Amino acid sequence: MPIRINHPYKDGACSWLKGNLHTHTTNSDGDLSPQEAAAAYAALGYDFLMFSDHDCFTKTKGLDPCGMVLIPGNEITAYGPHLLHVNAHRYIDPDEDRQAMIDAINVDGGFCIVCHPNWLEDYNHCDHKFLDEWRDYLGIEIYNGVCLRAEGSPIATDRWDRLLSAGRRVWGFANDDSHRSVDRGIAWNVAKVESRVPAAIVRALREGRFYASTGVEISRIRVDDATITVETANAQRCRVFADLGRLQATQDGPAISFTVPEDFPYTYVRVECYGFGDDTAWTQPFFVEKTA
Repeated sequence: MPIRINHPYKDGACSWLKGNLHTHTTNSDGDLSPQEAAAAYAALGYDFLMFSDHDCFTKTKGLDPCGMVLIPGNEITAYGPHLLHVNAHRYIDPDEDRQAMIDAINVDGGFCIVCHPNWLEDYNHCDHKFLDEWRDYLGIEIYNGVCLRAEGSPIATDRWDRLLSAGRRVWGFANDDSHRSVDRGIAWNVAKVESRVPAAIVRALREGRFYASTGVEISRIRVDDATITVETANAQRCRVFADLGRLQATQDGPAISFTVPEDFPYTYVRVECYGFGDDTAWTQPFFVEKTA
């Protein structure tokens, strides 16, 4: 049966912009003021930044963006697993009913990212039953930088694959979760946007037109019929994974092409690209759909 690849990486005149959506300041438990944090990320070459102070709405109005686009937000922390409220227009009081929090975020015009699911000593800050039960969150952090020095694991692609394999269409984000200087510049998202304005960046993230990275730079993502090609500037090896993390292909070098066969038994593929040390980039999933 013929197949179709449903994916977010549409062609067009766009730019790739780098940003972090999980940044703490002295308004909660960060080491820098909002203005100092903006300057620090601008010095690292970032294009957009969101402040996500714990249960606190840090205003961006009146700050010098230092050439970046500042996106308002916060991290809902009290009473349950942590949620990022991206593109917040107002402060939402935390409640133990996390589905109500997700619904309120969506009503506000923002979107929700579930934070660091594999944080804490039991690697289970967010029990998977919640990820299964909750609806209408946009994605999860598949990499959380502060977990490098905290208990648990920074990587949560296992949770992502479980969700995707169950038919959930959620995006994978990589964020610093910065509190101290050692946390900045660890992980980021690179969005393919039409213009350098907040609405365009939020739209690209919402639609999945981005990749997550800890150091590998993806230069091109192309889909031609059933063939997916990912090209990078600095990867040494690339791999294709399908449902429940099943490895489908490996290619040494900076690029990989994978043709999905007509009898492919799985529902999606995604690409991981590896560079120096533990530098990695993750594409969003390419959903495999059967056509009549």
